Amino acid sequence: MAIQSYQKPDDKGYYGKFGGAYIPEMLHRNVEELVSKYMDIIYSASFQKEYNNLLKDYVGRPSPLFLAERLSKQFNTTIYLKREDLNHTGAHKINNAIGQVLLAQRLGKKRIIAETGAGQHGVATATVCALMGLECIVYMGAVDIERQAPNVARMKMLGAKVIAATSGSQTLKDATNEAIRDWINNPTDTHYVIGSVVGPHPYPDMVARFQSIISEEIRWQLKEKTGSELPTHVIACVGGGSNAAGAFYHFLDEPSVKLVAVEAAGLGVDSGMSAATTKLGSIGVLHGSKSIVMQTEDGQVVEPHSISAGLDYPGIGPLHAHLFDSGRGIFLSATDEESVQAAFNLTKQEGIIPALESSHALAGLHQLNLTDKDVVVLCLSGRGDKDMSTYMKYVDAE
Repeated sequence: MAIQSYQKPDDKGYYGKFGGAYIPEMLHRNVEELVSKYMDIIYSASFQKEYNNLLKDYVGRPSPLFLAERLSKQFNTTIYLKREDLNHTGAHKINNAIGQVLLAQRLGKKRIIAETGAGQHGVATATVCALMGLECIVYMGAVDIERQAPNVARMKMLGAKVIAATSGSQTLKDATNEAIRDWINNPTDTHYVIGSVVGPHPYPDMVARFQSIISEEIRWQLKEKTGSELPTHVIACVGGGSNAAGAFYHFLDEPSVKLVAVEAAGLGVDSGMSAATTKLGSIGVLHGSKSIVMQTEDGQVVEPHSISAGLDYPGIGPLHAHLFDSGRGIFLSATDEESVQAAFNLTKQEGIIPALESSHALAGLHQLNLTDKDVVVLCLSGRGDKDMSTYMKYVDAE
């Protein structure tokens, strides 16, 4: 029997033992409609033409692959940064938002809903809805609304309605719960743009495909610069895991390439204030799919913590759970403090202020035994504008 590609889930949406569609009956029709139509739509010639034109002329792709010379010298290796922070709206999230809104239009949906943590997915979705003239509602945890105020202002300026999730920890998990409730109540005219490789099948596969443009570009860009399409390592932060899925996608079936995912350890993996899912979690169901989830013995979700709103999530996508379970991926974690230090280090070494999410990937560099023979590509998933209020608390201490 042929070994199945890591890229593709099976017909039921499973990557190994993880995935599937665990959904209430009210959503069955919506999800079945997506499953039956998404592949034909997104690989049609008209969709591909419109999608690729927008990536080029609206988003500004391809995003650069930048040789970080001073950072490389610091770690005695070769480090390239995939500059997703230079995309329109400031992160990788726009790649998926454009794809899903174009899909929603072709399905006849008039109303778009989304969840957001760090606000980048909300901004990206609001941006595309403004471009296309569609109604947009974004659910965001009340805590995240406070710590990501610049992005909330951008969403409102773009015409989106931002609704606070005030249950639970009032962060990304709770925003997702509210968005799912909305979708259940508005199944006919609404498309839910999930921002990460989580949720019921086909979302993890669909989002990974839209984000795979990241690794598609890395391969040809790296060949131009080094003569080889294959780095030794690809590093990305993981909450739900969409930027990592995109950065890993075209290397998943290249066993020589080490895939390194860095989770948020928060105040420490064993502190009770962490979001290091693979270290703390067990198999469970969250937001429509079976994956690894931070939960109590009786299945109650444990509240996560991270300084980074985009990594403050008690699970990971089923693709990443499969990469962890199978040993294909290397999973590390970085604390709040380590990530802030890594952010200041990149800023001073290369003149680039990264998002707090991306800073976790940067902190992972310290945990790898890199040599001067290695070629590392690190996905800089977003820029740090949205996190300046957090960084400012550390500026005087630097």
